[in-house]
Amino acid sequence: MNITHASFVTLPVADQDRALRFYRDVLGFEVTADLRMQPGRWLQVAPKGAQTVFTLSGPDMGGFGPGSAQGIMLVTTDVDADCAALAEAGTEVHGPDAYPWGRMASFRDPDGNGLMLLTEAHQ
Repeated sequence: MNITHASFVTLPVADQDRALRFYRDVLGFEVTADLRMQPGRWLQVAPKGAQTVFTLSGPDMGGFGPGSAQGIMLVTTDVDADCAALAEAGTEVHGPDAYPWGRMASFRDPDGNGLMLLTEAHQ
């Protein structure tokens, strides 16, 4: 096998503009693509410098159900600060909690897609 990385992760959303505001303005992601095409809009965001991007897939793109993406792990250098920022922005956050592999918390985007934050334990 010669696979080097995942190109993108699909996040099904009901309203791409609302999702964009959350991922860009709350999470700090950058827009990597915003193209009008048939049958809809191709909108991608990613943390700065990330190799894998997130496609905010609207209702016209692929028939995915909003909120059906779950268990997406985002690594952060400071889970506590990020949880505080999410809560201040009005996002319900569960955690962070300590585990042998690090401190972890979970939250949902406005469409119910499940994401997690992890600050890895130093080995």
